[in-house]
Amino acid sequence: MDVTCIHLEGNADAVEFCPDYPFQHILAAATYTLKESSQPCRVGILSLFSIHDKTRLKFLQQIKTSGIFDIKWRPGKGNMPPHLLQADSDGNLTTYCLETSGMMSEDEVQVTENVKIKELVSENISCSSMCLTVDWDQFDASLSSNIAVGLSDGLVSVVSLSEAQMQIEHTWKPHMFEVWTVSYDSQRRGILYTGADDCNFCGWDLRESSYQPIFRNTKSHRMGICSIQKCPAWENCIITGSYDECLRLWDTRLMEKPVLQESVGLGGGVWKLKFHPSNGNLVLAACMHNGFAIVRLEDDGIKIVEEYKGHDSLAYGADWFKGDVSKIERCWLGVPCIESSFHQEEHLLDGTDSSKNCGQQKDNNIATAQQIASGNSLDDGPSGKINFEERACERACSLVATCSFYDKALHIWKPKTPVYDAILDSTDD
Repeated sequence: MDVTCIHLEGNADAVEFCPDYPFQHILAAATYTLKESSQPCRVGILSLFSIHDKTRLKFLQQIKTSGIFDIKWRPGKGNMPPHLLQADSDGNLTTYCLETSGMMSEDEVQVTENVKIKELVSENISCSSMCLTVDWDQFDASLSSNIAVGLSDGLVSVVSLSEAQMQIEHTWKPHMFEVWTVSYDSQRRGILYTGADDCNFCGWDLRESSYQPIFRNTKSHRMGICSIQKCPAWENCIITGSYDECLRLWDTRLMEKPVLQESVGLGGGVWKLKFHPSNGNLVLAACMHNGFAIVRLEDDGIKIVEEYKGHDSLAYGADWFKGDVSKIERCWLGVPCIESSFHQEEHLLDGTDSSKNCGQQKDNNIATAQQIASGNSLDDGPSGKINFEERACERACSLVATCSFYDKALHIWKPKTPVYDAILDSTDD
């Protein structure tokens, strides 16, 4: 179900929800636009939005920069707030720090005023190539961070960030062509996975100074590898996405030779993969020419449980909302979307007819926003009163942000797939 959709000022290629409470309603969106001229240049815009408790998508901030290929939030540590890392077309890594001067409300959906990001440090990683992908080392418990970045010339760099200083620790060339994805193993310290346009899927133990691969798989992917993610619910499993339109599930118990367990065709190049924050069996996939899909990992295989076709261009950016959806359930149940311009500060979802471009369809079995606000519903029995906790458990799915390239569209939508049902299904014997 579409909630809202807006258009950005450039070609949209990345979206990321902040993972930290009380900032989980903060959404970052990035663009990359090639400007053709006698001296072509790549430009980008990093935008910050807030998903408000009163059903508003509020524009907070815009930063003009070089063309952006990837962004990634790093959760805060101690008194340190969340950081946002940006990889751009000029070969730079830039770190932003989230700042706020507003108040938080703990008993309702978070409301934060005057939230913004401030540049903390920027480092040129390469003068001759572009930074395409970036990941934080989640094992690092200190305030400092290790960062991996993949470059367009096949290089990978490991960078340390400490006290607003960035330093390149090591650079090596594991691939012949563009490194589209780097991913730290969240359950094995010092293990990094890389995938590139040369169809090589590699694993590295960064504790070894030789930087020789633990494994190098050259035959399984028929085209370039775009995304690698560690499975949070399956201790020894990794998934990969590729231009060859397949999502693959790997068993890594034998690290020297991971075993391809299962694959499924998604009908488009699998550019981005994201696991659901509370159900590690659900995966959100951006499938380029075939929209977006939600996939469930099961004991007997991989199942496509939902597809989203609301975009009219290349599907690139995708992320799950990481907060408590039940807290905003009463505001968003059955509320149709309104398409509006990026320049509006607030995009009100007022229950009017839906936008044709967003493909919103009304469901007469779902309570309207006005009915929910008054405690009445079409289908809640003689009393006409809603038990919000039961309703949230029945219907809670999640919330998703997706973006597409040439139409510059950013969509917020609610999957039909019930997250809690999926959890129950995945635990059945």
